[in-house]
Amino acid sequence: MNIIITGASKGIGKAIAMAFAKPGNQLLICSRNEKELIETAKELQEKNPETIIQYRATYMGNKTDVLHFADWCLKFGVPDIIINNAGQFIPGSIHNEPDGHLEKMLEINLYSAYHLTRRLLPSMIKQKSGHIFNVCSIAALNAYANGGAYSISKFALLGFSKNLREEMKPNGIKVTAVLPGATMSASWAGASIDPNRIMEANDIATMIYAASQLSAQAVVEDIILRPQLGDL
Repeated sequence: MNIIITGASKGIGKAIAMAFAKPGNQLLICSRNEKELIETAKELQEKNPETIIQYRATYMGNKTDVLHFADWCLKFGVPDIIINNAGQFIPGSIHNEPDGHLEKMLEINLYSAYHLTRRLLPSMIKQKSGHIFNVCSIAALNAYANGGAYSISKFALLGFSKNLREEMKPNGIKVTAVLPGATMSASWAGASIDPNRIMEANDIATMIYAASQLSAQAVVEDIILRPQLGDL
């Protein structure tokens, strides 16, 4: 299977890549930080020698970069699974966050998935199969203080997922929205969080992989995960 994973060099994206690194799979991964991406690709290959690992440094907040990455992916064949995981969290409030903050959040958290998916879809529609996962956030369901433009962008990504699912039903393509709560990742770097209070990246990866294994007749539309003790 050809599996595309964006933002795959660390955190949830890296955990997802590890989950899909199985014999017979070809992973096409990207992230903005080329050094971290190369290290991740090397680690994946060493741990899973029967998996083919391809990588390309890409800034998913830039449309041209996204389209170049998509075209590069298509050189390896039709995608079977797309995992739109790339994203960024910058806290702020609508009334006082810096000018341009919303545009940046939309470019990274929404437009990246929109442009990549649109470029790859024609080949998947022709094949009449595939599965698209959009990693949203619990912030796409509930407003919270200091969410600002980030939360707006994630609400939009969830809306994109719902519309895309309806459009793709006749084409045999599944769409799953993934809405994780607080998860140990780069967004929480440096925070003094009790590890027992926050989810592990592997928790999200495990659920995405499980959803990808269902029969063609079934789809998990939404995956909602929260820390067992509730949101932070």
